[in-house]
Amino acid sequence: MKSWLAALCVLPLSFSTLAAERIVSIGGDVTQIIYALNGQKDLVARDTTSLHPEEVKKLPDVGYMRMLNPEGILALKPTLVLTTELAKPALALEQVAKNGVKVVDVTGKTDVSAINQKIETVAVALHREQEGKALQAKISSELASIPKTQLPVKVLFILAHQGMGTMAAGSGTSADSAIQAAGLQNAMASVNRYQALSQEGVVASAPQLIVITTDGLKTVGGEANLWKLPGLALTPAAKNKQLLVVDDMALLGFGIDTPAAILKLRQTAETIK
Repeated sequence: MKSWLAALCVLPLSFSTLAAERIVSIGGDVTQIIYALNGQKDLVARDTTSLHPEEVKKLPDVGYMRMLNPEGILALKPTLVLTTELAKPALALEQVAKNGVKVVDVTGKTDVSAINQKIETVAVALHREQEGKALQAKISSELASIPKTQLPVKVLFILAHQGMGTMAAGSGTSADSAIQAAGLQNAMASVNRYQALSQEGVVASAPQLIVITTDGLKTVGGEANLWKLPGLALTPAAKNKQLLVVDDMALLGFGIDTPAAILKLRQTAETIK
């Protein structure tokens, strides 16, 4: 009788231990890692930047990661929020944490070395350490396949979003980090952060390869209009029509798709004479 009662008393604890998490993911890079670790069964919502894999779009959207609303997140009754540390405002996430929700920050560093750090953080939070180690090994192998020798090819990354002018990526940007990781030269490395395109600046930078995201190319109205941007028609890249269109998150998100995107950038540059 006593053993039966003891077992009955343990049942609530057992059910509590086995209860599923309710996870909200903020940051496209974070969300992709969750899926890569096969931890998506407990995912109940994601942010606007979480677009891959395709099935994640079926989940509720809590909004853009830089304009978070604590009420929108809490309405989904999460037990865990996995978020890029780039998410804003910090006050919103503090409010979520004050309501008893565990909030785990994932590094937002724009460096290839950060990818495995992100994987480790997410894997530990999901209790999927073994899967995390396997994914880290895969990423390390992909990074090792990128040639380390420097190639004297100047790359201009163009940022274009609806509602804002076209800009060139200077030093200190995620695009600059990706270009350097490919062993290439950022044509606009002499300027800081993102700067508006100017004919004088673009011509002086003399890029041999133009890189733009898929959405960015749509924003400027297609390839024909791209070459009409300030100064671009007078560059070596325009003369040889050297253009690479990439997925925004793949190249700039420093997530699991980034090594392949950087390798593609390098391989494209290697074809330039």
